[in-house]
Amino acid sequence: MYPHERSLVSRLDGKPFALLGINSDSDREELKKTLVDEQITWRSWWDNGNINGPIQTKWQVSVRPTIYVLDAAGVVRFKDVKDRDLDKAVDTLLGELAARPKKQLQ
Repeated sequence: MYPHERSLVSRLDGKPFALLGINSDSDREELKKTLVDEQITWRSWWDNGNINGPIQTKWQVSVRPTIYVLDAAGVVRFKDVKDRDLDKAVDTLLGELAARPKKQLQ
């Protein structure tokens, strides 16, 4: 999964796109090592070391990984898309954003 996420972040560098991660690993020091080893350069939060952390609880995450794709207004438009479907979802939203009249973007 990390290789695909790295390629997505690289491909969309400079675009209105952000990848955010939530991690529930119990050992925070081991997590820090994983972030380095896996070249995770995007923002990733540690959710108190368990699957019932406050972030995952608020977002009702019950399966890992769970992927939400939000549009520019913060509306969840896609859930649990992976690989090519994730690319397609992100590209769809970027296309919609690019098609908006500039006046709407302000």
